[in-house]
Amino acid sequence: MNSRELVRRTLVFDSPERIPRHLWLLPWAEDKYPDIVERLHKDFPDDIVDAPAVYKKPLGTVGDRYSSGVYVDEWGCTFDNLQSGTIGIVRKPLIKDWKDLEDFKGPEAVLSLDKEAVNAFCRESDGFVLMGTVVRPFERLQFIRTMEQALIDLLQQPPELFELLNQIHEHYCKEVEVWASTDVDAVALMDDWGTQRAMITSPDIFRQVFKPMYQDYAEIARQYGKYVFMHSDGYITDIIPDLIEVGVHALNSQVFCMGVKELGERFKGKITFWGEIDRQQLLPHGSRQEIQQAVHEIWNHLYAGGGVIAQCEFGLEAKPENVLAVYEIWDAISQAKLHL
Repeated sequence: MNSRELVRRTLVFDSPERIPRHLWLLPWAEDKYPDIVERLHKDFPDDIVDAPAVYKKPLGTVGDRYSSGVYVDEWGCTFDNLQSGTIGIVRKPLIKDWKDLEDFKGPEAVLSLDKEAVNAFCRESDGFVLMGTVVRPFERLQFIRTMEQALIDLLQQPPELFELLNQIHEHYCKEVEVWASTDVDAVALMDDWGTQRAMITSPDIFRQVFKPMYQDYAEIARQYGKYVFMHSDGYITDIIPDLIEVGVHALNSQVFCMGVKELGERFKGKITFWGEIDRQQLLPHGSRQEIQQAVHEIWNHLYAGGGVIAQCEFGLEAKPENVLAVYEIWDAISQAKLHL
């Protein structure tokens, strides 16, 4: 069974031969621990891979997303980054005054995807292939207006807000369709909806404004026979039923800040948990025994003949031995529990 089939069987709860793997590497880890990264790639190769985002037109970006200094993305949003190896934050709005909306437009260049290059990659890989970019309407609103102003906008709901959101959404629908028309296996959504203990906005605002957008993206994916993967940080328990309803197949979230047992009681067998292992406390500070307890907690409460992907982020301050331990323990579970 190759990696693509392994992940597909996981998503439909069809008793995969082992737990599929997906390591998220930040440049910080690659720069600081190249030998460990090489060992991880050799001993625990990924079953999920990203398609190359190759375009026929220049995107007009400036700088490097992960380098210190200023980075301007394809939408024209400016990020300030104080530390290399991570992503910066937006301090100045692209649309400061609503009159600036007259000159706003989405990045047409990202619709010039080189489909032949993407399809060639998919043919040559036996991995489960995600689209090479992410769709993020809530975060895009924040990048355009700044986070503070975006939250004010969502509370006040001026008509200009919905004009902007409609433009963002129309662009993302086109982008999802461009990718879905290639040979990738899944489209990818990403919006951070939670803080440590609650949602950033009310669930009602999510359902009123953004859930219909996700519904449209998932419907496009369905039309092309693609799966839907989504990432969201923070406490988002309140909207997981909505994500299941719109058609998200795999969710990457901070399961430990929501409670693994509680998530299992409500959602086991209904959605695939695409990770993770606690990167706030366990990966930087935990012992091997604590890592083992965490992995087994996920297995015991979330696995249902599938529905679990061994995802882990090797990011800022994570102990390399803990990241290795995550995959060693997952492989041991696969061998002991799934009879490999």
